[in-house]
Amino acid sequence: MTTDSILATLVNKSISGQAISHEEAILLARLPRESLPDLFAAASTVREHYFNEQVSICSIVNAKSGRCPEDCAFCAQSTYHQTSAASYPLLDNATLVDAAGRASRNGAVCYGIVTSGTGISDGDELERICTAIRSICAEGMISPAASLGTLTRSAAEALKSAGLVTYHHNLETARSYFPQICSTHDYEDDLETIRIAKETGLRICCGGLFGIGESMEQRIELAETLRELQVDSVPINFLDPVPGTPLAEINQLTPLLSLQIISIFRLMLPDVHITICGGRQLNLRELQSFVFMAGASGIMTGNYLTKAGRHPEEDHQMIEDLGLLIAKEIMR
Repeated sequence: MTTDSILATLVNKSISGQAISHEEAILLARLPRESLPDLFAAASTVREHYFNEQVSICSIVNAKSGRCPEDCAFCAQSTYHQTSAASYPLLDNATLVDAAGRASRNGAVCYGIVTSGTGISDGDELERICTAIRSICAEGMISPAASLGTLTRSAAEALKSAGLVTYHHNLETARSYFPQICSTHDYEDDLETIRIAKETGLRICCGGLFGIGESMEQRIELAETLRELQVDSVPINFLDPVPGTPLAEINQLTPLLSLQIISIFRLMLPDVHITICGGRQLNLRELQSFVFMAGASGIMTGNYLTKAGRHPEEDHQMIEDLGLLIAKEIMR
């Protein structure tokens, strides 16, 4: 079969609800550089089928920074690494609510409260976060999300009761590669958090970080795990190396490879909302606008956890220049 016929077959499978096999995904991973534009076009066709011309914007706040007891090799906030990342306790309610307002004014439809640390359980911090969520819901300006690490069932229920819509918890990478990235908790702990959040009725945002030394096969393995978990949204992050971390010198990705990853995820997860988040400026450079043509249906705008992001005005202009529309509510 020719590349064109293979891609046409996989587009039809994605649109008709049939899962792309592991072997078919490997074929996509092995496409030569000259075939990548065709891959991007195929992924864009699938995106347009499920999301039309709409793309959505999300935003986060680093609500509690630093002093994390986990040893994730990429993370600026780990106590195992010597970095210049800021360290501070949980922000107060007014600050969290004000940040939600700014996110909404910048066109975001989902606003994530993100805290460092292993996880969240019953206690003062959980109640303070629930208070902020209730305040944000009362304003009615944006859909609240949270990324608080591993979850207990009671914490998930408290967050849901407060009005939380989306719980974000990345797997970061494939199970087979995870021990190379983190040794302080098990992959199964992350899977259990996703299951708890899902069973509680929360929308699940779960994805990974690419360019941390994983193989293309392991990227496909991660996509297959996310498909099995039936997550609602997949954030794709690309490594922006942090001095002082074990991955400070790694440089694995190019703009075209980054776009290829997005396209493979779109074809493997055809109806799942895919958002491009951290590391897009560094890894995509002048090709940032190509993320939508490669299959993405959203971007994160504004600052990330420990690094500056793009100005929302630039992202709005990029979306307008592509003839796309900014969604007014959460997509899927």
